[in-house]
Amino acid sequence: MPKPYWAFLLPTLLFPAPLVTAAHAETYYVDSRQGDDNADGTAGNRAWRSLARVNGWPLRPGDRVLLAAGSVWREPLTIARSGRAGSPITVGATGSGPRPRIDAGGVSEYAVGVIDADHVTISGLEVTNAAPSPAPRIGILVRAENRGVTRGIRISDNYVHDVRGTNDRKDNGGILFRATGRQVATRFQDLAIERNILWRVDRSGIAGISDRVSFLDWFPSRKVVIRDNYLEDIGGDGIVPRGTDGALIEHNIVLHAGSRAPGYNAGIWQWSTDNSLIQLNEAAHTRTRYDGQGFDSDFNSRRTTFLYNYSHDNAGGFLLICSPRRNDKDNLGNRGTLARFNVSRNDGARIFQLSGNVSDARIERNVIHVGPAMDVQMIVATEWQGWARGVRFARNVFKVAGTARYGSESGRSGPDYLIRAGFAPAESIRFRRNSYFGSHIDLPDDGAGQTIQPYQEIASDWDVPRFDPASPDAFPEFIDRHRNWMLAMLGRELGTPVRLRQPRASSAFETRR
Repeated sequence: MPKPYWAFLLPTLLFPAPLVTAAHAETYYVDSRQGDDNADGTAGNRAWRSLARVNGWPLRPGDRVLLAAGSVWREPLTIARSGRAGSPITVGATGSGPRPRIDAGGVSEYAVGVIDADHVTISGLEVTNAAPSPAPRIGILVRAENRGVTRGIRISDNYVHDVRGTNDRKDNGGILFRATGRQVATRFQDLAIERNILWRVDRSGIAGISDRVSFLDWFPSRKVVIRDNYLEDIGGDGIVPRGTDGALIEHNIVLHAGSRAPGYNAGIWQWSTDNSLIQLNEAAHTRTRYDGQGFDSDFNSRRTTFLYNYSHDNAGGFLLICSPRRNDKDNLGNRGTLARFNVSRNDGARIFQLSGNVSDARIERNVIHVGPAMDVQMIVATEWQGWARGVRFARNVFKVAGTARYGSESGRSGPDYLIRAGFAPAESIRFRRNSYFGSHIDLPDDGAGQTIQPYQEIASDWDVPRFDPASPDAFPEFIDRHRNWMLAMLGRELGTPVRLRQPRASSAFETRR
């Protein structure tokens, strides 16, 4: 007897499309030593040999590509096909031994590329891209161009090192996410870069690129998370998202940024963003004094928050808030920066620098330590096509075993600023209930009438956990131990428990103007 029509539909009703897709997903194996590109690739003993075989294969949602431990390829890996929500295309490692290594050797702009694809996960790889002469090079590139919204990308647990890019350009380095398109506005939605090691890369460590950042052409990436990454010996800037709304930059360690690149560099900063939340990060030993701060809130941005960060031993200081003159093309200034509950220790040059068209900033309840024999500008207003206005310093604790100075720019000497007493022509730089210990010169009104107590450093636990990037297997234990140390240190210094925040994006009523 023929089956009724509904009986043919029953399997589809019981198993929605994503589950059917996942059920037919395949796992492909690649082994550079024992593989064979004439094999079918569907078992360890029938593995492919080259990455070119993967690059040309029509991967489907739910497919996995497993690279054999100990393998080395001197060619790029390109994933240009999309998974689906719940059924991503996944690239990872299999077997015991060293991570599978992709060493592009300068034969490609990138070593690993996720190109115009949704729902892709890359994890567990070792990635390098070095050649004798510097050129624009990238370790891992996530690129979307002229395709609207690109969703569901995960870059995690990768070891990216020795990327010899050019220090003449910021758009190359360790991990880049690039959303561009003059025909179709393009952005990322749900992009996570987590628990990666980046070591000896030029110029940028982790950076975002967008070409839709003007008033009338604002199409920011959303749900971007950059978390639990370790960066050391970076030619230029450490972590720099651009063109995002509600990005979370949490618990990253950036050491020795600005190591080789000329011009202006900083440890962790953002540019052309709304509602960036930068919390629980350590930025230290930034080497340059052209900027050279551990943290920076840069131009064309609104409501950037720095919360529970630790900045120390940066040549240029702790925090720069800056913007050139507002224009109708690509800069609405720098509005509403908040720096609260941060700790700075032994940062050099300029602890807080207010540069240019900065407005409505609040600097609250931070603890600043200046070491013996150090002579720093604690708060300095500088000119950049204009001056700051409407900045409030409240309930900060300034502990100075050396000397701290306050004032505004009167001239330049290379990377350094000459200053005079007072903050004019900056306007409405206000101080309320701050605490001053040690030697302060040209204090603002908030502290000028106070009795300033002598100060001598007391012994405390500043022995922050350290990691050797030459030993990547130790990273999981280190990153957890480092987070716990940060939470304990911040609680001690601030005298209050750490309560991390969740990011938020702009509402429909907060349009750019």
